[in-house]
Amino acid sequence: MRKLYFLLPIIFLACKSGTSTTNDKEVKSDSKPIEITYKVKETEISDFLKYLSSDEMEGRETGTKGIEKAAVFLEDFLKKNKIKPYFKTYRDTLTNFDSPAFNIVGVIEGTDPELKKEFVVLSAHYDHIGIEAKDQADKINNGANDDASGVTSVAAMAKYFSETKANKRSILVVFFAGEEKGLLGSKSLVQKLKKQNFNLYTQLNIEMIGVPMKRDFLAYITGFDKSNMAQKINEYTGKNTIGFLPKEAEYKLFYRSDNYSFYDAFKKPCQSISTFDFENFDFYHHVSDEFKLMDIPHITAFTQELLPAVTKIAVSPTQEITMNK
Repeated sequence: MRKLYFLLPIIFLACKSGTSTTNDKEVKSDSKPIEITYKVKETEISDFLKYLSSDEMEGRETGTKGIEKAAVFLEDFLKKNKIKPYFKTYRDTLTNFDSPAFNIVGVIEGTDPELKKEFVVLSAHYDHIGIEAKDQADKINNGANDDASGVTSVAAMAKYFSETKANKRSILVVFFAGEEKGLLGSKSLVQKLKKQNFNLYTQLNIEMIGVPMKRDFLAYITGFDKSNMAQKINEYTGKNTIGFLPKEAEYKLFYRSDNYSFYDAFKKPCQSISTFDFENFDFYHHVSDEFKLMDIPHITAFTQELLPAVTKIAVSPTQEITMNK
């Protein structure tokens, strides 16, 4: 997640007092969800996340040798799972960064002749903040939660669609670089897509889902009141999957991740889904954000629970997720 500057010390002090959800808005669901027989494998989640957040990647700072290794890893993953590049190659060069830097972009074509012209974007940023300049024992900001966890979940969803062909709409799979530099990867990509008259339906951006919240819902979305996405996801899963987090609204997280670049360009429902609630993880932008602290069963269950929702989004005859007026 893009740096919160001075906010986090204040937030952590304010949030340590408890995990009350008194102010959280409840999201009701009354529709029967679709059933998914496909199972996300915990071992695959673990192996993917462990490597992406390993010391070998040197903190994945945009423009470094470390993130280049991560880019190769993600390219190989898409190729192995028969997900085609959206451009001529998987690499989408950033137009707003001095050193060579790349988003990694794949596409899973929809199965319906008409609906495949519409796109659902599944995304997460694979960059992080690199190596500490200070002389200390551990200098590598591994970024396991931020945002290797989100990349891992998006990759698992992409594999699901590639194997099952359960999408009538086309799915753009995007791993962004430059998020930590000011949303540079997403800002660069949306300008190219706009020139192509890219037909965007909605974007689900996954941001920091490495540890669970102690709440009566699984995750929250940024910009809760901007669309009916939360309500529709809960309708599609048949669970209290998405809730309202007051801190998200207070600190305007909607504007702090790559969903905002897409919203700003397309004015469509583009939101980030997260389980980082300022109470459950003390190592934001810290060298201790490492794989060993990640809750693999939680990430697996999170991904599994979202599958009915992303599937319904990809197959519904009409665009049911809409902006609120």
